Amino acid sequence: MLTNNLTFYPRWSHTASVLSNGSVLVVGGTQNDSIAITAELYDPSSNTWTVVANMTYPRVRHTASMLPNGSVLVVGGSEDEFIGITAELYDPSLNTWTLVANMTYPRIWHTASVLSNGSVLVVGGIGTDFESLFRATAELYDPSLNTWTLVPNMVYPRFGHTASVLSNVSVLLVGGHLLDYIPTTAELYDSSSNIWTVVANMTYRRWSHTASVLSNGSVLVVGGNEDEFIRITAELYDPSSNTWTLVPNMTYPRWGHTASVLSNGSVLVVGGSEDEFIGITAELYDPSSNTWTLIANMTYPRFVHTASVLSNDSVLVVSGCEDELCEMTAERIYF
Repeated sequence: MLTNNLTFYPRWSHTASVLSNGSVLVVGGTQNDSIAITAELYDPSSNTWTVVANMTYPRVRHTASMLPNGSVLVVGGSEDEFIGITAELYDPSLNTWTLVANMTYPRIWHTASVLSNGSVLVVGGIGTDFESLFRATAELYDPSLNTWTLVPNMVYPRFGHTASVLSNVSVLLVGGHLLDYIPTTAELYDSSSNIWTVVANMTYRRWSHTASVLSNGSVLVVGGNEDEFIRITAELYDPSSNTWTLVPNMTYPRWGHTASVLSNGSVLVVGGSEDEFIGITAELYDPSSNTWTLIANMTYPRFVHTASVLSNDSVLVVSGCEDELCEMTAERIYF
């Protein structure tokens, strides 16, 4: 079952964060061929959007991380060196943005992971030279001290990768671009020892894929792109045995899609194609039966959109296509 309504601004390659009160903060992205400085809130109870305060700087391909105190840390997201190095906090109670300490390096298309102690691990990405400056660096933000600390570099530079926080508080990095090569590699950051370790390779090279931590602690990696070859494949990483296992293929190949873990443990994969027919589709992966099932199509095809799981297990899908009308749409998928 779907409902749909209009946001205030068109956008794609934005972020969406579910706040502690259940509303969804949508920030930045590409907007009418420019980079957006705007932010807006979706209230699921009233099914309405509200414009909130603008960020300090426009951002795209940034990250947004929910901190334990309820604020949202937005990091990087610009090829401009001055902006790309910055970070800012949104306080929902005050509707204000506050600049925090700058990172050591400017970044776009990086990842950010909130660790169990509340610090945020920011990894990889691209610097100000989109063609060549691939980041192997990683740094930690401590909200209590408002400081960034460099940690050891990854084994491989990468962007367009995924980062998944595992139950043992390590962070699994998978795939992405590695200079001019798309790798099968994966590595783990151990926050207790401050060490990176290369783990078993995936079966397939991929970037702009998704990675979802399942209830049993394994990680489902889905889709992605390899030199314009769009992946239909999916595979599972088992941290306990350090092994990858292929699972059945999706119905359609996808990249720039979203993957959302529902309360029953299944994973909803939505959109992720510049092909209109595929981009409108959605399917569910059931780990217990190891099967994919197509569900009802969305109203609009979507690519580099966002999907947020709400408190009633419905999923809010926002924007993510290159048609202005579609860029302003949002819809909820109910189960």
